[in-house]
Amino acid sequence: MPWSVAMMVVLIVMIVTIGRVSREKYRTGRTQSRLSETGADPRAYDEIRQLKERIAVLERVITDHHGRSDLERQIEELRDR
Repeated sequence: MPWSVAMMVVLIVMIVTIGRVSREKYRTGRTQSRLSETGADPRAYDEIRQLKERIAVLERVITDHHGRSDLERQIEELRDR
């Protein structure tokens, strides 16, 4: 095999390898930035879950037409959390 062909094969392999490594680095960076945006901390997930529950209760309070005592009970449940 001529020297130039061997060198071309080596260069192609290097280019492909560098491309794959760069792509994986980019993916990892994007994943880590997404995790930091969402706060990969379990406490953050718990807080989000609690806020969603509160929003659901508030939506029910606003859209449902219950008596005053039921409304006060739901508000007190929200305060206790």
